[in-house]
Amino acid sequence: MIGKVDLEEKITYQKPKRFFEKSGSVDSASSYYVPLEKVVNSDNMDMRSMVELGRYFSIFAPRQSGKTTYLNHLCKELQEDPSYVAVILSFQKYKKLSPGRFYTQVQKKLYFQLIERLTHIGCQKLDMIKSFLDRHDLTDHISFGELFEELNRIIVYKKLVIFIDEFDGIPREELENFLSTLRDLYLEYKEVKQKALYSIGLVGIRDITKLIVGGVSPFNIADQVDLPPFSLKNVRDLYSQYTAETNQPFTEAAVKKIYVETAGQPWLVNRLGTILTVDVKPNVTTPIDENDVEKAINILLQEKNDHFDNLYEKAKLYKETFIEIVFDNVKYKPDDKDQSWLEQYGLIKKKESKAVVANDIYKKRYIETFFTEASVPDGISSLQDVSLAGPLNMENSLLDFSQYIAQIGVQAFYKEKKPYEKTGQFLLTAWLYQYVKGGEGDLRYEVKSGMGVMDIMLAYRGKKYIIETKVNRQNLIQTLMQGIKQVSTKYLASEFSHEGYLVVFDTRTPVGDICEPQYHQVGDRQVVSFKIGIGKEK
Repeated sequence: MIGKVDLEEKITYQKPKRFFEKSGSVDSASSYYVPLEKVVNSDNMDMRSMVELGRYFSIFAPRQSGKTTYLNHLCKELQEDPSYVAVILSFQKYKKLSPGRFYTQVQKKLYFQLIERLTHIGCQKLDMIKSFLDRHDLTDHISFGELFEELNRIIVYKKLVIFIDEFDGIPREELENFLSTLRDLYLEYKEVKQKALYSIGLVGIRDITKLIVGGVSPFNIADQVDLPPFSLKNVRDLYSQYTAETNQPFTEAAVKKIYVETAGQPWLVNRLGTILTVDVKPNVTTPIDENDVEKAINILLQEKNDHFDNLYEKAKLYKETFIEIVFDNVKYKPDDKDQSWLEQYGLIKKKESKAVVANDIYKKRYIETFFTEASVPDGISSLQDVSLAGPLNMENSLLDFSQYIAQIGVQAFYKEKKPYEKTGQFLLTAWLYQYVKGGEGDLRYEVKSGMGVMDIMLAYRGKKYIIETKVNRQNLIQTLMQGIKQVSTKYLASEFSHEGYLVVFDTRTPVGDICEPQYHQVGDRQVVSFKIGIGKEK
């Protein structure tokens, strides 16, 4: 035992030499870095193999998911082979440029990197290439295509690989011309083994292969590559680098919790790494555990940063679809406009056949934000009826909620002329959020119980409130009976409670009709039901 203590005493905290990157490309010399695993096309071919075979490809991934970092490291890897001339361009600032100005910028960046690389590897035809480039200006897509036709004639034994990052920034009016030129070059030289423009990769937040311009897809010859998130191994390896420098370990449970909560989203993994080592448990060798991770997540959820702000602007454009995906088992539809928008910005993803929120942190952050935005009108808040120490009168709160629905109207309940079932659940959960936003209670939605999934569960001042929501379209009695049975036999039984609530949004009752609670006794359990009218006015 003494020997063990002596050994532990010798382990001291060391100041880290690097940090967890939260903006821009990751430089492995100054930041912790791990290579992504399984970056492959639909045929399970890795990126290096695609380049070696002369393939054209596009990489689709949301912002701050590691695209630029991956490209930079792949480019460096290729440049270890003198037969490759790898160039990285970025169209990030080009969206509002005229076509002429756009090609001038492409020429400036492309020519500089081309000459620099050819000089570095000692290309024997460097003078000839310089002479050609001095007299060949890029002015449009025609001159852009002619550039590679001539380079294909001059450079016989070098393979030019071009990566274009932030391709979405290309001027819209030049999109068809640019992609069509690349497509023509690919088809013309596909069977030629020795060619200058050997491979090209376009990187953006949209699936470029699916772009339709003028009724056709001008880049349908490319392989599609989806950039994966961090794997559990990636997360473990990233934090292990910090441990190696500082002697402060992460427990395996902590690593797994971070992976589960973030689903491997690189920015979130790195940001939590900073919060954990700088704010939660800094300058010690004590292991970072699950409790520390929970503290870090709470800090992150309250943080204002560009990552969350940018995603919020995208989420609110399709808030209803986002909320529906949070609350329900929504089928993934690749051609659905709302889902495609949310997916391309990394807010949702496909999981088996369902559309789900990309990770638990996004879910918690934006649901809480949207709940807060669901403001309670003056004079209708049941908070006025709650004493400082007394329990919540749920009946009064639900009666006040019915008035709230009458005041805001029922338009939100209808999508494509059909009752939108999850709107009521969202509005009621947002309404109940007023009781816990100060940290006094706990509000959960879609809670897994022993015999099902409860819609809403509120824990407030030592009491548990279980609430099920339904939308009635045809038979109110049948809807009530189904709901009462569900609450009493499933949720109350599994939670060992004796009272629950059922809120039925009735499409056959005009909005604003008087809402009175009804009491239903089932054995030793009681279900209190409320019928709230959401019928449209004639």
